[in-house]
Amino acid sequence: MAIHTAAPHIAAMQNEAALSRGVKQFALGPKEFVAMMASLMAMNALAIDAMLPALGHISDDFGLTDPNLRQWIVSAYLIGTGAGAVFYGPLSDRFGRRPVLLGAVATYTFLSILSIFSASFAMLVGLRLAQGIAAGAFSVLVGSIVRDRYSGDAMAQLMSFVFIVFMGVPVIAPSLGSAILAFSEWHMIFVLLALMGAAVATWVFMRLPETLKPEHIIPIKPSAIVDVWGKVITHRQALGYMFGSGIAFGALFGFINSAQQIFFTTFGAEDVFPYAFAGVAGAMALASFFNSRIVMRFGARRVSHSALIAFIALSAIHLISAWNGESLTAFLILHALTMSMCGFIGANFSSIAMEPFGNMAGAASSFQNCMRMLCAAGLGVIIGQAYDGTVVPLVSGFLICGSCALLLLLWSEKGKLFTRPRTAKQVMV
Repeated sequence: MAIHTAAPHIAAMQNEAALSRGVKQFALGPKEFVAMMASLMAMNALAIDAMLPALGHISDDFGLTDPNLRQWIVSAYLIGTGAGAVFYGPLSDRFGRRPVLLGAVATYTFLSILSIFSASFAMLVGLRLAQGIAAGAFSVLVGSIVRDRYSGDAMAQLMSFVFIVFMGVPVIAPSLGSAILAFSEWHMIFVLLALMGAAVATWVFMRLPETLKPEHIIPIKPSAIVDVWGKVITHRQALGYMFGSGIAFGALFGFINSAQQIFFTTFGAEDVFPYAFAGVAGAMALASFFNSRIVMRFGARRVSHSALIAFIALSAIHLISAWNGESLTAFLILHALTMSMCGFIGANFSSIAMEPFGNMAGAASSFQNCMRMLCAAGLGVIIGQAYDGTVVPLVSGFLICGSCALLLLLWSEKGKLFTRPRTAKQVMV
């Protein structure tokens, strides 16, 4: 129920003035802008990938009897990022991107410190869930902030640049985790997360301008929020690409959940795990780089549709190889090639799904990230928990997820792939 009094109008005027002052007070160049957005997303990657080498140590310390239970250290965080994402869009549409972002980074940092003192596995999983809820702000607000300034293929290109820098973290994160374990214990990984959180919070506070235009402020009204959600759900393009991305990345999350067991148990390659994981992440980073170079020429749809079809074909080849008892080398080559396709899918799918919602980017990005992450995290849990000592469940999950994503795209595009619709804005706004 809306109550029209002077107070809300005064608050709105004060908020608009604050946003305007924020824009004038700070100056952020394009390179620094990309680096900052990538650093925010990298906090998620570090919280996930640096933990992977430590999962066995955590399992031993808490006396877990089911080896698959250790996956919940990752799964709880991923589920939290999806569940938390739904809150940050409406908050940032009302109060601005900057204050909401600062609050989320501070909470992430505080929960990293609390995790050090976990007295039980259940407590640690609970804190990881809460930390994920705080971190749900990062992908939402990065999408909103980028959408505040860019649109169309230009947005897809900039998001590719962000992904290039961001993907450097999965390349080095397992090695950082392993290095910490070589000299200390797993608790120190949370110290690393707290230090990064503090550093990024300081950077955002000192340098990030407010990107939300005063005329785009949306009051927090359940009816308004539900209206935006309704627009996303009923928009064929947004719905198809939102869930298509979630399903495709469900396979990725399935790998992240079971990666430690695959390398440590299936292949007995504990020593090469950080390097192998870095190789797979590096393939995705390289693909993101090429995507940034070609997306403006060929369009986000043509590039991402081709990549998804290649993803499915490579998954089918990999499944045949897995059924015949593949070697570690064969697994790494086929898996890296398959995962590299995600570098052409992620940024492009997200940009296409967000394209219709320029004047409601916060709430739309929030809802899309929530649905995308919950879908991907749920599928990741299913694929990860299916681990049976072989890579067959993982590779089967890749093939099924890729095929389902393609069906959604065909529905979204009414059977016409590889198109390039003209948009009114293809440059920075």
